[in-house]
Amino acid sequence: MESKITSPIVELSTKPDYLKCVERVEAWFQGEILDRVPIRFHRHNAEYEVMQNSQHATLRDRWFDAEFQADEFLRSIQGMRFNAETFPIYMPNVGPNAYAAFHGGDMTFEETTSWYHEIIHDYDNGFLKINFNKGNIFYKKLMELTEVALQKSGDKFLVGYPDLHPGLDCALAWRGTNDLCMDLMLNRENAQKLFNLASEHFLDVYDDFDRVIKAAGMPSCTWMNLPIPNGRFHIPSADFSFMISPEDYIEFGLPILKEEVKTMTHNVFHVDGLGVANHIDAILSVPEVQCIQWVQGIADDYPIMQHLDFIRYVQSKNRGIIVDLAKEDLDEYMELMSPKNNFLWIATESEEEELAIIKKVEKWSRKVK
Repeated sequence: MESKITSPIVELSTKPDYLKCVERVEAWFQGEILDRVPIRFHRHNAEYEVMQNSQHATLRDRWFDAEFQADEFLRSIQGMRFNAETFPIYMPNVGPNAYAAFHGGDMTFEETTSWYHEIIHDYDNGFLKINFNKGNIFYKKLMELTEVALQKSGDKFLVGYPDLHPGLDCALAWRGTNDLCMDLMLNRENAQKLFNLASEHFLDVYDDFDRVIKAAGMPSCTWMNLPIPNGRFHIPSADFSFMISPEDYIEFGLPILKEEVKTMTHNVFHVDGLGVANHIDAILSVPEVQCIQWVQGIADDYPIMQHLDFIRYVQSKNRGIIVDLAKEDLDEYMELMSPKNNFLWIATESEEEELAIIKKVEKWSRKVK
């Protein structure tokens, strides 16, 4: 396949095969296989593990220390291997509900995540508490985290934009699970107004961070660790949708999804479990959603082998799919599944394991029909 990468490519001393790897990622978005199925060697949620001890007085101080965060990331990747489509990417981060916090409210910070405090307890004057402001402390802090990381990245790592959750999940953060579920039964007009407010500023926010990282010569990337040199990468999601009917998702969620992706060139929808998968036909009805990340969960949802029909269904729609695959399931998975449209995420413990997996996947990739 002829290379479709036309933008200038950054050079990373930590990732000398960067160009070839981003070409594999781009081929996957196009529904093609360059020379093998792309692979990310990654343990699920590894990026949220506890940092080394710091001297900060509070956890909030540590999260807000832009110099420390960038230096800690650089320390964490020293001596790390980045085989296959595994990239050194730093994401400025104050937690998953930062976008909700741009509109007001506060968060409590823990070791590996933060918790947003809902602000709309009733609708008498609740909407007055939602005030989007780029002077907001969390907005300014994420911009500072981005700019400091860009200054320190050098040829060691890429810098992405923050994890942004507008729409249904932003409304959930503001309102709370029980109240928002009740709204969909008893107060749908106000629920719709809340969803509208939760989506109104997303593209403006995205543009701000996209502009900053692009000005520094970075590709478009974020927590999913996929650098996109040509275009705008987005990870739409709606974890709240696991609580609602397909009809309600079509009414409330689908218009939000269409709006989110309209200016993006590369979209991977984050399908977090079977409840969200109930809406897969609606999600795949949006042509701009080229790919799905399937997060099958843990406990009874493990192993991946019980979800092969879902993966085949996504493949039948000619969409890419990211599959978290335990290394012990790899051989059986390759025996039963077509390599078409796959992007494998596999946790490993050694470079020897990774090189052996790459060879297996190369052979499997030649079986495309």
